[in-house]
Amino acid sequence: MGTPALTSPSLPRWLPPLKWWHRVTPETLKADLIAGLTGAIVVLPQGVAFAAIAGMPPVYGLYAGMVPAIVAALFGSSWHLVSGPTTAASIVLFSLLSPLAEPGSELYVRLALTLTLMVGITQLALGFMRLGVLVNFISHSVVIGFTSGAALLIATNQLQNFFGIPVPQGSSFIQTLNHFARNLDTLQPWITSVGIATLLAGLLCRRLLPKIPYMIVAMLSGAIVAWLIETVIHTPTGITHVGALSAEPPPLSLPDLSMSTLRTLAPGVIAVTLLALTEAISIARAMALRSGQNLDADQEFIGQGLSNLIGSFFSAYVATGSFNRSGLNYEAGAKTPLAATFSGVILIGLVSLIAPLAQHLPNAAMAGVLFLVAWGLIDWHHIHKTLQASRAEALILIATFLGTLFLNLEMAILLGVLLSLGIHLARTSHPRVSFRIPDPQHPRRRFMSASQGTQCPRIQVARVDGSLFFAAIGAIQKQLDLHSPVHNHLILVASGINSMDLSGAEFLAQEAQKRRQAGGSLSIVRLKEIPRTSLERGGFMPIIGTENFYNAKLEAIQAIFHRMDPAGCTACTHRIFRECGTMDGIQNPSSTPVLPLHAPKAA
Repeated sequence: MGTPALTSPSLPRWLPPLKWWHRVTPETLKADLIAGLTGAIVVLPQGVAFAAIAGMPPVYGLYAGMVPAIVAALFGSSWHLVSGPTTAASIVLFSLLSPLAEPGSELYVRLALTLTLMVGITQLALGFMRLGVLVNFISHSVVIGFTSGAALLIATNQLQNFFGIPVPQGSSFIQTLNHFARNLDTLQPWITSVGIATLLAGLLCRRLLPKIPYMIVAMLSGAIVAWLIETVIHTPTGITHVGALSAEPPPLSLPDLSMSTLRTLAPGVIAVTLLALTEAISIARAMALRSGQNLDADQEFIGQGLSNLIGSFFSAYVATGSFNRSGLNYEAGAKTPLAATFSGVILIGLVSLIAPLAQHLPNAAMAGVLFLVAWGLIDWHHIHKTLQASRAEALILIATFLGTLFLNLEMAILLGVLLSLGIHLARTSHPRVSFRIPDPQHPRRRFMSASQGTQCPRIQVARVDGSLFFAAIGAIQKQLDLHSPVHNHLILVASGINSMDLSGAEFLAQEAQKRRQAGGSLSIVRLKEIPRTSLERGGFMPIIGTENFYNAKLEAIQAIFHRMDPAGCTACTHRIFRECGTMDGIQNPSSTPVLPLHAPKAA
């Protein structure tokens, strides 16, 4: 009786390791263990840095890389995705919660854990509803604009720690820059020296020793310079330190489930959820392309949701996929999700070793590392390409970037998404309608743009490229009214129409009726199966006339000439169709030999 349960199709959804456990061998276990150890070491400086961005106590950045990494690996879909604290999730968290509580305070931490629980529940619900497609609505331009704006916010928020110039808590982007500029005379030289040393060490390491984690080198360099300054200089230097971290495993925590707190945090949940899922799915897809894996976006939603839901009870704030750690995981030779699982488990053990060392880490060194993180977030290459290639995408990028700086992060993301959807709808609601005529110079008289010659006054050939749906009807009708009067015969080349809704089907039926009553006709060529099914189910085929559907333009043209009154062609001098000469005995005047529009293939 147990065997059928193990083979149940729904079981892998609840136990995803069943999908990849057969890939685990002694060799893959060794590779995953090495990759996990590498990832755990790298997340040490990153976790502390990201916690600073999020306004959380430093150790909470490490907590976010423990339980969430393990749960996301075991219940997600990707073989190589590593979850944990990230820059984007941290900056959104800070943006949402800093107006509500003092960063680093007990209330702030409780709100962060509650928000994480709400985000986890939302992600889980979206996964079970199979709404993985939602992340496709956040375009690449939105992500680039958001991350670029977030980079500037990270840098401005660390100005006070880097230069020792105090900035009032809760200052906006402009307020911070204004206050900083007005108080440059209070710059602390010893603090600034530590920050600059950290920055230079990180830059040199990243350039000269790319295989060594530059964050670790930068932090160690900053700590050594601060120690030297404090040892040599006997007067107060003003250098402050992060402080010792807790050496204990992630403690159990209880989010605030009061209705007032839930209502306060609810508006930001969707923005955080969409951002976190977009980041995770984008990275998972990138890894899947490299590894040849078939990714299940809905299962990844479930994994991310469970990681945040369970993580919120283990002192972890919002976690999502990390590009740096996922890429490193892949490059380190990870073969299965066990690598990310090992990373979370090993990190729990490493914290007890490094926790006492954090008391020697200067805040200025942290600021220097975060400057490096901020610079790395700005994708100069894609910004340049976007600004060059597309005005619409450039508008989305710039609007999201400015919204990130001058509004708030969740509004910036929603603004970018709405702009993306609006531009997409604008494009799809204006499908390309091109009028065509035979090319008399082509041996087979291929069709070309009507603007390059003269149209027939009685027969027009139009091609529509795009979906025929309610928002596109007006634009198509406008083009037809402008270029093809209803008393003319219209041949509609429909091979570019991929889908059709009820409004589109009614439009074709009405167009056929109007033209028939005015003495013209509507012929449809090469209509695909899906839009044809819409016409059949709606009962519109008899209205248009099943005899008016053709597989080729030549068939439609010949059928129209058989029906037309020859008297209307007597005075015509255009003669653009081969069949024109058959109407009144006048031969086609073109010197080019006339061939069928679709020459028969050789046997």
